[in-house]
Amino acid sequence: MFPYFSLTTYYTALNYLDNSSIDFRQKKLLKMTAKRDYYNILGLNRNATDGEIKSRYRKLALKYHPDRNPGEKTAEEKFKEAAEAYEVLRDPQKRNIYDQYGHQGLEGTGFSGFSGFDDIFSSFGDIFEDFFGFSTNRSSQSRTQRGSDLRYDMTLSFMEAAFGTETKIDVEKMEECTTCLGSACEPGTAPEPCRYCNGTGQVSRSQGFFMVRTTCPTCRGVGQTISDPCLNCKGSGRVMVRKKVSVKIPAGVDTGSRLRLTGEGEAGANGGPPGDLYVFVQIESHEFFKRDNTNVICQIPISFIQAALGDKIKVPTLNGKKTFEIPKGTQPGDLFRFRGEGIPSLRNGRRGDQVMQVLIKTPTNLSKKQQVLLKEFAKLESGKLSNKLKNILKPGASDSPK
Repeated sequence: MFPYFSLTTYYTALNYLDNSSIDFRQKKLLKMTAKRDYYNILGLNRNATDGEIKSRYRKLALKYHPDRNPGEKTAEEKFKEAAEAYEVLRDPQKRNIYDQYGHQGLEGTGFSGFSGFDDIFSSFGDIFEDFFGFSTNRSSQSRTQRGSDLRYDMTLSFMEAAFGTETKIDVEKMEECTTCLGSACEPGTAPEPCRYCNGTGQVSRSQGFFMVRTTCPTCRGVGQTISDPCLNCKGSGRVMVRKKVSVKIPAGVDTGSRLRLTGEGEAGANGGPPGDLYVFVQIESHEFFKRDNTNVICQIPISFIQAALGDKIKVPTLNGKKTFEIPKGTQPGDLFRFRGEGIPSLRNGRRGDQVMQVLIKTPTNLSKKQQVLLKEFAKLESGKLSNKLKNILKPGASDSPK
């Protein structure tokens, strides 16, 4: 690998060589070796990814851009130096040659750096447009623009979310003007080239050694002006309309679900594509069912007689009533399931379960006969309860094996 010199050493050597009779090839070799290592310029190691190279160059371009450093020669040199490094390292073929043979190896590729700021602009216009708000060619200035995305908040009932539904919603949005068909001109007229920038969409100004191009303030980069704007849309090419949009809600949506309706957003500018409409879903609560992912939860109140003796009852499900057989000896809080009676999954359509929690009600307002019967029942159970309590209260009962 060749040795590297500072820029001061480099220019001193060139001045000497220009005034000497040294061989031209030796001059060229010295110019090649005077350049700094491209990886060092960008502050990267030789295993840097393409994304890291691009990200680092953007930071340096932003830092050393002449608009941010007016009249600073050092910043201009670093700006050009970073651009040259990026041009080589972003190209797999050039990067491979450089990694093997250094700067001298690039001589055979025809790459000799950039002639000036204008040359850099033409190569990396997309990067500079992102950071500084201007581009490098006329066509990119007048390109179409995608329409804005819209949001609509929709409230659904529990059952609508469980089974899905189809409905229409009213959406206010910008649509292409039907009078001028988006041209923004009165019918029978057409845009004219901007006189301020001569239709280029850009204006140039001197910045040190470079010529900096910025967006034309008159036409805002479009390159055209409209002398007879459309009266219907007032020269915007779009008008606000209220439109009914059909929305198909799939079964299984939940609060927070987002539906995307492609192309139902606002119309784009200059004939650009429309944006999208996003429908955000909110689900109302239900008086009987609660939701847990794809399962539905409910509470089943039964009497202590049903819990003790067992019974058959009708239980509401999402698909109507279904017979549920209460087992003998059911305890408060016991859980039972109806398999496949829950809500469909948005991913695979598979339905969850209906989970039922038993609540045992204590009777109130007993008749005299009921009270007599319960007292007799209590006498029968009292012996069992007393024995259990006695066993618990025995010394060392807690340590005895169960």
